Amino acid sequence: MWGWVLLACAGCFATKLAGFLVPRRFLDDHRTVVTMAGMTVGVLAGLVALSTVEAGGRVVADARLAALVVALVALRLKAPFLLVVVLGAAAAALVRLLGVAG
Repeated sequence: MWGWVLLACAGCFATKLAGFLVPRRFLDDHRTVVTMAGMTVGVLAGLVALSTVEAGGRVVADARLAALVVALVALRLKAPFLLVVVLGAAAAALVRLLGVAG
């Protein structure tokens, strides 16, 4: 177990070091900036989707999915972030209260 942890630490350190060694002109290039921004959004979206519908190695549709849908609708309507969070939590609570999903 500790071997994997140390290997991951070494990989993170090497990645961070490589970032310092990249020439500045490459980092300032418009294509690089757009690519890095897109990768960040993609990774975050994947993590949100996975944590919403995965439980114990299987795909489930429960109150978390309802919360995500309500939060996405609120975001599309340009609601303030705090309201998005409150609406998502309220949706999950309502679904659990009604016993519609786990």
